[in-house]
Amino acid sequence: MRSLSVVRKQISSFSRLHSSSFQPLRNFSSNSKKWNSTANPNLKITHPTLLLIESCNSMSQAKQIQAQMTRAGLVFHLFPVSRLLSFIALDENGDFSHANALFAQILDRNLYIWNTIIRGCVNKGYFDMGFCYFVRMVGECPEMDKRSYVFGLKACGGLQDFRVGESVYCRIWKAGFVGYVIVRNGLIHLYCESGKLSSATRVFYETETRDVVSWTSMIDGYVKHHMVDDALRLFDEMCKSQVEPNGVTMVAVFSACAQKGDLKFAEMVHEFAEMRGVGFSMNMMNSMLDMYAKCGSLEKAGKIFETMEVKDMFSWTSMINGYMKNGEVELARKLFDEMPERNVVSWNAMIGGYSHNNRPKDALELFHDMEREGLDPMESTLVLVLSACAQSGCMDMGQRIRDYYVKQKRTPLSVTLGNVFIDMYAKCGNIDAAREIFDEMMKKDLVSYNSMIVAYASHGNAGKALGLFEHIREVGFKPDDITFVGILSACAHGGLVKKAWDYFRAMELFGLTPGMEHYTCMIDLLGRVGHLEEAYELIRSMPTEPDEAIWGALLNGCRMHGDVELGKFAAEKLIVLDPKDSGTYMLLASLCANKRKWGDVRMARSMMRDNGVKKTAGSSSIELEGVFHDFLVADELHPESEAIYRVLGEILLLSKLDDYTTHTCQIDTFL
Repeated sequence: MRSLSVVRKQISSFSRLHSSSFQPLRNFSSNSKKWNSTANPNLKITHPTLLLIESCNSMSQAKQIQAQMTRAGLVFHLFPVSRLLSFIALDENGDFSHANALFAQILDRNLYIWNTIIRGCVNKGYFDMGFCYFVRMVGECPEMDKRSYVFGLKACGGLQDFRVGESVYCRIWKAGFVGYVIVRNGLIHLYCESGKLSSATRVFYETETRDVVSWTSMIDGYVKHHMVDDALRLFDEMCKSQVEPNGVTMVAVFSACAQKGDLKFAEMVHEFAEMRGVGFSMNMMNSMLDMYAKCGSLEKAGKIFETMEVKDMFSWTSMINGYMKNGEVELARKLFDEMPERNVVSWNAMIGGYSHNNRPKDALELFHDMEREGLDPMESTLVLVLSACAQSGCMDMGQRIRDYYVKQKRTPLSVTLGNVFIDMYAKCGNIDAAREIFDEMMKKDLVSYNSMIVAYASHGNAGKALGLFEHIREVGFKPDDITFVGILSACAHGGLVKKAWDYFRAMELFGLTPGMEHYTCMIDLLGRVGHLEEAYELIRSMPTEPDEAIWGALLNGCRMHGDVELGKFAAEKLIVLDPKDSGTYMLLASLCANKRKWGDVRMARSMMRDNGVKKTAGSSSIELEGVFHDFLVADELHPESEAIYRVLGEILLLSKLDDYTTHTCQIDTFL
């Protein structure tokens, strides 16, 4: 790296000579289209200042160059200042806030300078600022080229504002640039980013000459909106049209294959890329690795991972996600521990993987480790952690996240985050806190209402659940399958048979067909209230074969109301579907024991032994100061078990003394 002292020395030596050697730039006009080629065609490659700018690789050097240019008055010449602006605005080592300040100092701006600042905004993700500059450019720059409109369209795409994009499109028509392929590609990209796939498709097929960018933009648009079949169909058209796909195209196609989850198709696409000789960049290797992992071929994903000479965090994270998806939790953790560098996405993969594999306590412990590492969680991290809290019943951790991250650090309560808070509080038993979150949410979607309805249903508050259902229709949301699961579940807990039938039949009015979950809710309700024959008739009328949940709901109803014969029939169906479920045998034995059918009780236990089924031991889990404690029936494995049993003994003794005292008082009162 060239030292700053050398930079100063070279600029200083040039400053003494600039009056003669830089003379051509004094006569430069900002309206000239050929501003890159001055009177001296060799100036670009021979001028010392320009050479310094071209070799600049840090903001410290750029500022030194700018300081010397300012001293010498060269900063007022457009050509050198435009090259300086180009580095500061576009280079990865640049500083865009400094580029913004430099741009403001340039009074006589030309086309290149305007394009550079707008392109810099777009590259850095400052889409609002980029569009504002584009609007200013329309008013202040008399000459705009096709690249100007492309950068303007990219800014609109980043804003995802379809109306603004349409206004730019109108100006493109007026300016006569609509026929350029590069402009049409920008338009396709804008429509895809805004979710207007039909408009993007129309522009795509109206374009007479399509290049690889046209095809790739359209394929990528389909993939991002999960229209996988359309993306792969278009890729097939592209291959037939003699347009050769490039690496960016293949990344989009590999992503489509990953969503599709079809391993054979993925292998065909991989073979196609090799046959066409597409260069395998790191992005391509990563997307191919991710494709195989999501298609369930960890062997192929692992081979690609091992052959990669350079691996980035995406490579490691894709393998971790692959292992977690296939239940290889320990391998995923081993890989996570071996990562040379980890970011929040990597931690998310492990936390989400633990939660997905029903290991919420490990997920929460890992979140503690992440906090100790000093990493700030993203919203997606908090969503995963709150889901683990809901699984484990750890409301203390969920409350801490709310108090610290939402209230203290002012993380916005988005729709997604609000919904998962509602679910967490409901599953942890605090229905009031769930409703408080619901009321705090500035914006709600159907999931928000569904979550609250299911929460009320699970807590037996049928009236509030049904009231919220009516409110859904008032605010303009259309109920879906999950809405009706919540409503029917609320009716089941409230014993509202007539209302349940009304809602069940009303599903057709909303274009919905009752599914297995809806039938399960109805059977559960009818079983609870003792309408067992009606429940059985409903099962017989089902368009599909009933599953374990259906027969389990009927068996539980038979146990509650003592119908041994129908209960035995339901148990037989359950044992065929899942012979290893100990709950079936226990329910059947309880039903028969309640009716003193001791022979049937012995039969149930005998069947249990013959099938090698053991009763699942009762267990409980509590969290204390971030540490989870698990307990099984008659468990002595806990390090504090002796003290725990001693305290339990004292509690039992005190309860007996309390019963004795109460009984004695009652006798004294009677006497």
